[in-house]
Amino acid sequence: MKKTLIASLLVGTALLAACGNEDGATDHTTEASKHQHSMANMHQNGSMDHEQLVLKDNKGTNTLTFPAVIKPDSEKGKKVEYSLTAQAGTTELFNGYETKTYGYNGNLLGPTLRLKEGQHVTIHLKNDLPEATTFHWHGLEVSGKADGGPHALIEPGEEKTIQFTVTQQAATLWYHPHPMGNTAQQVYKGLAGLLYIEDANAEALDLPKDYGENDFPIILQDRAFVKGKQLDYSKVANIDGTYGDTMMINGVINPVLKTEKKLVRLRVLNGSNARNYNVHFDNDMAFTQIATDGGFLNKPQKMKELLLGAGERAEILVDLSKVKGKRVSLVNDQNVVLLPIDVNDTKSAVNASTKLNTIKVDKALLEQQPTKVVKMEGMRENVTINGKKFDEKRVDFTQKKGETEVWEIDNAITDEGGMIHPFHIHGTQFLVLSVNGEKPEPSLQGYKDTITLQPGQKARIAVKFPYEGMYMFHCHILEHEDNGMMGQIEVK
Repeated sequence: MKKTLIASLLVGTALLAACGNEDGATDHTTEASKHQHSMANMHQNGSMDHEQLVLKDNKGTNTLTFPAVIKPDSEKGKKVEYSLTAQAGTTELFNGYETKTYGYNGNLLGPTLRLKEGQHVTIHLKNDLPEATTFHWHGLEVSGKADGGPHALIEPGEEKTIQFTVTQQAATLWYHPHPMGNTAQQVYKGLAGLLYIEDANAEALDLPKDYGENDFPIILQDRAFVKGKQLDYSKVANIDGTYGDTMMINGVINPVLKTEKKLVRLRVLNGSNARNYNVHFDNDMAFTQIATDGGFLNKPQKMKELLLGAGERAEILVDLSKVKGKRVSLVNDQNVVLLPIDVNDTKSAVNASTKLNTIKVDKALLEQQPTKVVKMEGMRENVTINGKKFDEKRVDFTQKKGETEVWEIDNAITDEGGMIHPFHIHGTQFLVLSVNGEKPEPSLQGYKDTITLQPGQKARIAVKFPYEGMYMFHCHILEHEDNGMMGQIEVK
């Protein structure tokens, strides 16, 4: 918790406490009009200098639901086809109110794709939005042509088909839009979905794996609702990362997870635009991390708190048989309730595999000097990577396919201060070699595609691209990404 507090102080942005109403959301229209705004225009988002909001407790009044698992259009042997459409719609998030939202194959968020290692996948993509978008596969190892970065715009009414073979190990990934200058707004309106990779090792492990029964997807998103309970991004957007005061999980406001006193698996995605979550339980009980962004750790790691920056995922096991009483809550800093969990008295056996993976770090890499340095610095409109804003015509780095290089990621503190930056690379999963010269903590000792660095921290990571193409690397605070805190690497 101390880490996040320090970073929050360094941001230097005043927090605005929100006054709730009966629905647990706040109307910010009047509040926003009282402040002076800088006109840092980022595509169509308008003013980007609204003050940050304090997250309120989740009241736990609505039953948590889970995204449907999408069924394939066709499946023949290892060949499988799916269709995904980005579309606009409305969702009744609050009783009696229809909120305008975006979604995939529906009005809000998207279905969960479950792919298997070795499958040859075809996905038919369609854009039914009133604006251009892309389909980015966050954490998926695919060619640059299929990755869905800002170069891969699909205009309204257009369709595109991508194909790839699943070659990576079991992991919890996700997909979301990535149009330059407009990613934050589209994600904020609801474009996000989960993508599971499954393999023989995952199937053989003794772990909870019944979707929605003991294996629960948890998409954490903070949102702020304005007049009429609408998601009007322009009225709440902040150039240093947009925070909301209302917790939304799997597209449900004020949700509660209802289950038994048993061992459960939570696949937690920080799907927020910018907010960090330092997840722990209000009764201070321990939990066990079994996987990071890109797959299983070598062995389970017991802990009491876990920091997840924007875009990061973690899979954790929670032994609910140890809960005294009927409710325990997953909480953030200052014990703000993220997700209440209501348990009944039915108890089930608690068992889990203790050997999960066989990740080996080449010791020579630990001594190798970095071949690439990425310096993230600045705040607000001044965010840069290596002193530059993104330019789609500029190639910042090149790397050979299949070769491992050591990158140094530096979250620099400048004269105007510093803040947490989650660093993400497209098209690959990397291994963290060190943080500030020390062995990474257990939660970072697996395959990662995003690493959250505190101000002043430096990490060395081992990066290998399995495919060719042009890929992005950037801060995953979506407003920073939109504002040019991004570079690109060409893999040949």
